[in-house]
Amino acid sequence: MRTVSIIWLNRIAEALGVDAADLVDGGGGEKVELPVVAVLGVLGATAPKRTSVVVPPRPKGGQVAITVSASKGDYRAGDEIWCETVEADGFAGALNRDVLVPRPAGRFLFGRLIDRDAERLQLLPPGAGGRQQIVANPPWIAVATKLVRSL
Repeated sequence: MRTVSIIWLNRIAEALGVDAADLVDGGGGEKVELPVVAVLGVLGATAPKRTSVVVPPRPKGGQVAITVSASKGDYRAGDEIWCETVEADGFAGALNRDVLVPRPAGRFLFGRLIDRDAERLQLLPPGAGGRQQIVANPPWIAVATKLVRSL
């Protein structure tokens, strides 16, 4: 344990991208968690077998997370992918971004959104050699915004 001056506390908080208060909170505040809605593995994105959450420093409303159980494309086992959910009117803003798309019966697709028209979305799965996937009118998508990789 060390005593840190306010100046150093502010510098550390700025480097980490958090508020200084987040570094000294004694746990009295409410902890917010992101629900893990999918697990990315060898066979693609699937629903988790058990309920789990990740704890971000400061989540926003409408965020969800994906945990990676097996390396796939640029993602490694143990990674957490934080995503922001987007309704249909915001799909165009997700072009050329990695997105999670819900499918019926608790299934998901995860990949790069390469095209969008009025009827469907076209995705390329992560990694080499994957076939393009087409999804018709999903109710929402989740755009990958942050990758958390353990050291």
